[in-house]
Amino acid sequence: MTAQTIAQTVVPALGEIPDFQVGDRVRTAVRFPVGHYRLPTYLRGKTGVVERVIPTMGVDNEEEGYGRNAGSKGHYYRIAIPMTEIWAEYKGQATDGLRIEVFETWLERI
Repeated sequence: MTAQTIAQTVVPALGEIPDFQVGDRVRTAVRFPVGHYRLPTYLRGKTGVVERVIPTMGVDNEEEGYGRNAGSKGHYYRIAIPMTEIWAEYKGQATDGLRIEVFETWLERI
């Protein structure tokens, strides 16, 4: 078997296929748990677009930080959020935005 044939026959494990793709519109979750979490408060509940799927799966840093992860992994995504979504009175260019990498548990499809 060639490497190409093997690559074509590999079936991804459960969870290895990203939930979101480039161009998907998403909203960040609105949660206010106690402790240190990796999505700033001012970005919760904001809408944006998936700009990039980070290719290597990573551990959920929030769960890992509390010793609850047990090795599970997920995807990170670079999300483009328009500045006007963050600050309603923003006076800059309409194309201005903030980019942030967010773990998939904080994203919901819209």
